[in-house]
Amino acid sequence: MRRKDRLFELIQILRDGALHRATDLAARFGVSERTMYRDMETLIAAGVPVEGERGVGYMMTAAITLPPLNLSQLELEALHVGLILAGQVGDPDMKTAATTLSEKVDAILPHDRRSPASAWGFAAQPLTDAIEGFRYVHGLRSAVKAMQKVAFDYPGGDGGSVRHTVRPLALDYWGRVWTLAAWSENANDFAEFRADKMEHLRPLPANFVDEPGKAFADYQRWKR
Repeated sequence: MRRKDRLFELIQILRDGALHRATDLAARFGVSERTMYRDMETLIAAGVPVEGERGVGYMMTAAITLPPLNLSQLELEALHVGLILAGQVGDPDMKTAATTLSEKVDAILPHDRRSPASAWGFAAQPLTDAIEGFRYVHGLRSAVKAMQKVAFDYPGGDGGSVRHTVRPLALDYWGRVWTLAAWSENANDFAEFRADKMEHLRPLPANFVDEPGKAFADYQRWKR
């Protein structure tokens, strides 16, 4: 069983409110007690209301639980945007609640919907930073649909920024992070850009048409 599936199953088991020993849970899932301790630490760190300690047991203390939900990508975006806005208000309790709720969502997201930390070299974005990427989402999504070139500044390897002109092909969402798949006219190759790192996004008057080697289907092959 994949770890994300095991974490989800653990939440379902703990929802009964009873005390569960790590030894029994480890045997149930066919893993070591050390692995089960790490799983519990992950759930607790993600804001799941689990209490307990090694050698005693663990139980969930939540007063409210929700049934499993299936969310589309846009619904997931809408949920995180709402949490981002809630995290910006002055009420510290609301800000804390938005952060812990977002962490709970992140904890049960499939791996292909989480922030791609291994690929991009960063951990899950804090809510206070995620709004930086959201500001350009509408413009990027519109450019993808209209097949309209865009230009933006993006950090370069020397610490400065580089002005990029691209053909936007697809906008993807990873849980607090949006990435743009594009054909870069600077590099004459496919590239991926984080929306939260862009500055001064500007749609260009030039539209583009699919060309062999530069279309979204070609990008998918390049990605593999």
